[in-house]
Amino acid sequence: MPYKPFQPNQMGTFYIYDINIREIIPFIDWKFFFLSWRLSGRYDGIEKVHNCPSCHAEWLQGFDGKNRDKAEEALKLYHDAQDLLFEIIDNKLLKLNGLYGFYSAYSSDDDIFIQHGEDYVMIPTLRQQRPSSDGFCYSLADFLDEKDDFIGIFANTVVGTEELATTYEKEDDVYKAILIKTLADRLGEATAEWLHWKVRKEFWGYAVDENLTPEDMLKTRYVGIRPAVAYPSRPGQSVIFDLDPIVRFDKS
Repeated sequence: MPYKPFQPNQMGTFYIYDINIREIIPFIDWKFFFLSWRLSGRYDGIEKVHNCPSCHAEWLQGFDGKNRDKAEEALKLYHDAQDLLFEIIDNKLLKLNGLYGFYSAYSSDDDIFIQHGEDYVMIPTLRQQRPSSDGFCYSLADFLDEKDDFIGIFANTVVGTEELATTYEKEDDVYKAILIKTLADRLGEATAEWLHWKVRKEFWGYAVDENLTPEDMLKTRYVGIRPAVAYPSRPGQSVIFDLDPIVRFDKS
């Protein structure tokens, strides 16, 4: 059966301002938050541990030796992060903004062509240097048809992190200054996961009946790909300058 592209529910570029942080929290991958604090290890179930001595003791029983010391430190860090998250929400200290867009596109060899007005912007892609398990060397261009296909682009940002960190530094609270930076990093990544989820089920709508949890999304239990700039499938960051005119529009 020939491939038939799924028409997006919307075409063009759209902005989302002041995204509800409470919606984003379930998409935070705490594993990478702990790694940023050099706390490697598995801390499964930490999100379910209430901030009380009995709950702490019960959860820590699953660890031994040095691992227990690290787990105890991770637990304290996690609850500090939770307290800061609620402070951010209650006092509106950070803003999460995003944009997404869907455009007509097609592929030719290793290149992707995205419609921009009457013209097309070419996005070069890198082909794998080693074959996949099926013996083929893929590029991102292989995931688009050679005519009449569509492509989605989205981006997001966290506004206010540096200003907030500077405020804590002026109060000699270096720990909280570092905490807000690492937490904002996770909020940025979580917002990308949330946007991908919204694109699938609502904005593009090609997976409207999909019932994936945030955990499923974090573990990539979905059909399709979500390539990102500066990652292995698209390692060069210069493509940002190619994408910028496509997603930019008059916000007035």
